[in-house]
Amino acid sequence: MSALRLADELSAVSAQPAWLDTILKGNCVAALERLPEKSVDVVFADPPYNLQLDGELHRPDQSKVDAVDDEWDRFDSFEAYDAFTRAWMLAVRRVLKPSGTIWVIGSYHNIFRVGATMQDLGFWILNDVVWRKTNPMPNFRGRRFQNAHETMIWASRDRQAKGYTFNYEAMKAANDDVQMRSDWLFPICTGSERLKDGNGNKLHPTQKPEALLARVMMASTRPSDVVLDPFFGSGTTGAVAKRLGRHFVGIEREQAYIDAAAERIAAVKPLQAAELAVISGKRAEPRVAFVSLIDSGLMAPGTRLYDARKRWSATVRADGTLAAGDAVGSIHKVGAAVQGLDACNGWTFWHYERNGGLTQIDELRRIVRVGMERAGA
Repeated sequence: MSALRLADELSAVSAQPAWLDTILKGNCVAALERLPEKSVDVVFADPPYNLQLDGELHRPDQSKVDAVDDEWDRFDSFEAYDAFTRAWMLAVRRVLKPSGTIWVIGSYHNIFRVGATMQDLGFWILNDVVWRKTNPMPNFRGRRFQNAHETMIWASRDRQAKGYTFNYEAMKAANDDVQMRSDWLFPICTGSERLKDGNGNKLHPTQKPEALLARVMMASTRPSDVVLDPFFGSGTTGAVAKRLGRHFVGIEREQAYIDAAAERIAAVKPLQAAELAVISGKRAEPRVAFVSLIDSGLMAPGTRLYDARKRWSATVRADGTLAAGDAVGSIHKVGAAVQGLDACNGWTFWHYERNGGLTQIDELRRIVRVGMERAGA
């Protein structure tokens, strides 16, 4: 490693904010005030469900169900819950980057109220994603369908948000080259992944499976992005973020959860850079204007361009347009005109002469893109 590169990396480390990759203790709204405005790329929120449970739940054999009966899940009324939801969402919106997105997961008890509040505050819903559980808990009270799923709402910061991350090509490739659907099948958290307390009981009643968080992050983040979890709990978000080369910041008020999450995250081994690379399609590549070929010296004004079979030709003009008889305009417009078509991809239609043959001008666009990527590195 060169001394210059080492210095750059040490500088980057020293410039890392103190709150990054940490767990902030306290009420989520108050703790969020300690974060800079527009500082996080993605939020994953697993807020209290407000189950409104009265009394204990028992199985038919009278054994007690380890359900969500903690104090943090209790609210005096729906109005109180709505006020709480509005408060933390406003605080989250302040720290979310304009191009960032938010995921909120919930059950039928709360997700519809949460969704309405999101829309009232200006968030723009992109998808609702159903997490279908392969091994859901049965109902132990009431005569109704088994609750076999939870719903996640994925939203951008506002309707005009541009440039939010969605790794469409990666999701499609991982799904056998078929578009990833909005219903995801995962088991609930069990086995060695489930954190237990000193008595062997579940440490956290709603611990989410790491596979679910990994899907969320692989779909909507890139390596080095910052993922905020304002209800950190047992630290699943932090553990998955570290493994996938993302940064995290968690907020949690219960010290027992903080201690367990910190120990869990410390044991995570991050994946290598090569394992974290995200594939992307042409839409994700930097836009290159045809005139850039001229500006960079790769194409000279006056150059003759041809289609693959040399049926048509056009002349490159200094302003980055083409001329072919009466047809004058962009590489796309002139390509369509000479063929009598409504549209044409000029980058793949037009060729230039090279070494006695014809080469697509798209090859020159690739050279320009490489230069742009190196300049931005």
